[in-house]
Amino acid sequence: MRVEVWSDINCPWCYIGKARFEQALAVFPHRAEVEVVHRSFELDPNAPRAARPVLPLLAAKYGMSLEQAEAADARIAENARAEGLPYLDGGRDAANSFDMHRLLHFAKERGRQAELLDALYRANFAEERSAFDEERLVELAVGAGLDGEAAAAVLADPQAYAEAVREDEATASAMGATGVPFFVLDRRLGVSGAQPAETFTRALEQAWESRPPAPLVQVGGGDADACGPDGCELLRP
Repeated sequence: MRVEVWSDINCPWCYIGKARFEQALAVFPHRAEVEVVHRSFELDPNAPRAARPVLPLLAAKYGMSLEQAEAADARIAENARAEGLPYLDGGRDAANSFDMHRLLHFAKERGRQAELLDALYRANFAEERSAFDEERLVELAVGAGLDGEAAAAVLADPQAYAEAVREDEATASAMGATGVPFFVLDRRLGVSGAQPAETFTRALEQAWESRPPAPLVQVGGGDADACGPDGCELLRP
C-alpha cells in the first residue's frame, strides 16, 4: 500500500501532521508493506526567496494584529510539543520553498528523502538560524546523508527537479487539494489536515481492508496435468 503525503516546509501543521501519521504507522500491523512518498506543495508559490519574519507575514495574511499572530503561533507550538516536537516561539522566518522541494526530489532519488525532510522541518521550526539560504540548505543536505557538492549543483540549477515539483503540485490540484498536509492512501482514500493519530489509524485500516484483490498472474503454460470439474484424466502408459 502506498501513502502519498503532500506538504510544504513552511507549514507547521505539516510538521505536526507528519508526527501524528508516523505514530499511527508505527503500530500498524502491516507497516512493512506501506510505502510512504512525500510530495511537493507550495502554500505560496509567489513568495519571495529572501527570508522574512513569519509573525508579521501571518498577521498581514489573516488580517490579525501582531499580538493575535503571536497567540496563534503559541497554540501551534503547544500542539507541536504535545507530539514531542521542538518548536521555536517567534523568531522564525519564511520564504519561497521551491528550492527545498527540488532538493527533496534529489534526495528521494538517493534514498534520503525522509532524512532530509526531517532536517528541513527541524531547521525551520526548532532552530533560530534560517533554513532558506543556499549554504544552510547544503549543510542540511549533508547532515541528511547527501553529497554536498551534488546538492549544491542542484540548487545552482533552477531547472533541476523543477518539473518533478510542478508535477506533484498539478496532481494535488487535480485531486482537489487546496491545503496541506494532504494524505492519500492508494489513490483511493484521502485525509486532510493534521488529524489525530487515531484518525490516521482508522484510515490505514480502512485502506488496507478495502484494497482490491490482486490480479491472478499465471506462471507457466496451460498444458500441464490438472483436475477439472469432470475429475482427473487417467493417464495410461
